[in-house]
Amino acid sequence: MATEAQHKLTLEIVTPQRLLAEEQVEEVQLPARRGYLGILPGHAPLLTELGVGDLTYRLGKDVYHLAIVNGFAEVLPDRVIVLAEVGERADEIDADRARDALKRAEERLAKHGESDVDWERALAALERARVRTDVATHGGSSADVE
Repeated sequence: MATEAQHKLTLEIVTPQRLLAEEQVEEVQLPARRGYLGILPGHAPLLTELGVGDLTYRLGKDVYHLAIVNGFAEVLPDRVIVLAEVGERADEIDADRARDALKRAEERLAKHGESDVDWERALAALERARVRTDVATHGGSSADVE
């Protein structure tokens, strides 16, 4: 007979500044460097590099969103540990500031041929701004699961 703990993962999300989350969850989706990974209890162990994206986790019918910028994740059958360079919960993101940053990044990239634009940095800023804007629209949690 399976226990409740066997159907959950311990999720820890840590940045250099703080512990963002420590929860018992049913599912995690995280932004790996080359695409998203879905993690369920019993997943095979792995280490992965994180990219920039929307990390989601599910508690019952509630889905929580966090903006994650780079780092690493360790996945074990009963635990996911995320070490992110930057992480923000949806309810911590100022949606207006995120939209303004997105607009500035798009304008910077629209300056074709201008030599003073650091393209790599501008693209990274655009990617971060898009993720923060997307995550901010979720407002913390949503009942995304039927």
